[in-house]
Amino acid sequence: MDDQNKNLIIATALSFVVILVWFVLFPPPDAETPVEGTTITETQTTEGTLATPSADVPVNAPAPATTTGTQTAPSALEAAPRVAIETDRVSGSLSLMGGRIDELALKDYQTSLEPDAQVVTVLNPVGEENAQYAVHGWAAAGGVDPSAVPGPNTAWELVSGDVLGVGSPVTLGWNNGAGLQFTKQISIDDNYMFTITQSVENTGDAPVSVAPYGVLARHGEPTNLKNFFILHEGVVAMTDGEYSEINWDDMPEFEFNARAGARTDEKNITENGWIGFTDHYWMSVLVPTQGSAFKSVAKYDERRDIYQTETVMPVQTVAAGATATTTTQFFSGAKEWDILRDYEAQGIYNFIDAIDWGWFSFLTKPIFWLLHHLNQLIGNMGIAIICLTLLIKAILFPLAYKSYVSMAKMKELQPKMEKLKEAAGDDRQKMQQGMMELYKKEKVNPAAGCLPILLQIPIFFSLYKVIFVTIELRHAPFFGPFRDLSAPDPTSIFNLYGLLPWAAPETGSIMALVFIGILPLLLGVSMWLQQKLNPAPTDPTQQMIFAWMPWVFMFMLGSFASGLVVYWIANNTITFTQQYLIMRSQGYKPDLMGNIKGGFTRKPKAEPKK
Repeated sequence: MDDQNKNLIIATALSFVVILVWFVLFPPPDAETPVEGTTITETQTTEGTLATPSADVPVNAPAPATTTGTQTAPSALEAAPRVAIETDRVSGSLSLMGGRIDELALKDYQTSLEPDAQVVTVLNPVGEENAQYAVHGWAAAGGVDPSAVPGPNTAWELVSGDVLGVGSPVTLGWNNGAGLQFTKQISIDDNYMFTITQSVENTGDAPVSVAPYGVLARHGEPTNLKNFFILHEGVVAMTDGEYSEINWDDMPEFEFNARAGARTDEKNITENGWIGFTDHYWMSVLVPTQGSAFKSVAKYDERRDIYQTETVMPVQTVAAGATATTTTQFFSGAKEWDILRDYEAQGIYNFIDAIDWGWFSFLTKPIFWLLHHLNQLIGNMGIAIICLTLLIKAILFPLAYKSYVSMAKMKELQPKMEKLKEAAGDDRQKMQQGMMELYKKEKVNPAAGCLPILLQIPIFFSLYKVIFVTIELRHAPFFGPFRDLSAPDPTSIFNLYGLLPWAAPETGSIMALVFIGILPLLLGVSMWLQQKLNPAPTDPTQQMIFAWMPWVFMFMLGSFASGLVVYWIANNTITFTQQYLIMRSQGYKPDLMGNIKGGFTRKPKAEPKK
């Protein structure tokens, strides 16, 4: 074989990497996010004046409400009284210092499948790894002294309630000693949503202007980042129909804002939406009152390595003897589809889009919806994937039928095409004209066989996105050793494909690439059998390419999520059955065994032309 054919084979094998290249070409969009304010700045809106608090009021770090921005020692926070949070799904506590919600664990989720695995934590106090917390308060406006409003380190008093639970809110209070009484009631539902109702009563003689705000702060980048190109991790926001994402790495690139003392990015005022931080499966977001004006802020304080998102509501002027009240929400928990859907139905704008559906959301959303309901009906996600494959193939069957009928007719035309080639000799134009006339006469479309394959490509990528990003696939078992369909095949020859009680080579290693699991092997065999429905091409180069194709895919998909490989095996098996039966119905009997035997027969080399 000459160098040209060798290069062709190498190029063809590399072209299979298009599955991975697709993800690079079509990652989730990096849109701009809403953002920031600094010292009190006021913007006129139809609902009043919108204020953005100074960097040290809504706490870039746990700092006192002064211009120094000095950081509070973790020991001071540890010494502050705490109120326990306890429901069927979460446990944690909130600190009376600042009234911050800063400790939350998810009882239903463990960090791994090991029996002694720890539960997942989404909020952690200052001083602990992956510190993340939410603070809600009031920013001073209209010349009000910042010390007259509660800051991030204000010592609140517990007015009522002992443990924050479902149907058992707690109420915090603080009096500034100068005519303002602040009250903060915090409640939680039976899932992951906190409701914060804040009020300020003016018992003084003069009106005061204050603006309610919410802040979500995170100290440093998360230590458990996946850093995978089809997954977004960082700031996530929804503002009046525009979904926005900012990666952790991009926030330090914001323009420095001297008034804020941090790097910020800013967007216009909006009336519906939310903003916060998202990980792979977990999310914490601030949810202002929907339908009321607010400003969203994303901010990075490089001096203290603190990431922050804010929501700031319009300034409220509280007359003497009057009381102002505002209610906002704070979500912190797992991105479960049915729960997010319910919150959206309750009025949180486009909350289901907190799941990273990607550019092909028109496919990923219905595919997940169908897969989710199949799993609920069947009780096994692996079988649900197989049933989903059957339904997809049923929907595409009319196109597949036309394609396979066309392929069968093409086989019948092979003798006539060979005669055309002999008659045309080296005249390619004459041969092409003759073939086009033959196709037209026999009503055959030579490109029809490609249509089902082309339609499978976006479905394949959409299903991969669903399996990778949705928490419903996390730790979803199939059978035996397949305990997590979102992870690669855990079997290998080293553990006798799951029969022995030790792990296969680590995913991503050379050993794992070579000694692949049982599912990738079945994938390669299913592709190979599907290929054997047709005789091998007469051209030696094409013959070699087709011979290697199943095994290249087998190794390439070996490290993919096992749920996706299950789908591909089911798809190949159904396609093989459909193609065989349709070809038989058209009078063409595929010589499956003959084609298999022919693949193992060494053909004599052609005599060189003299």
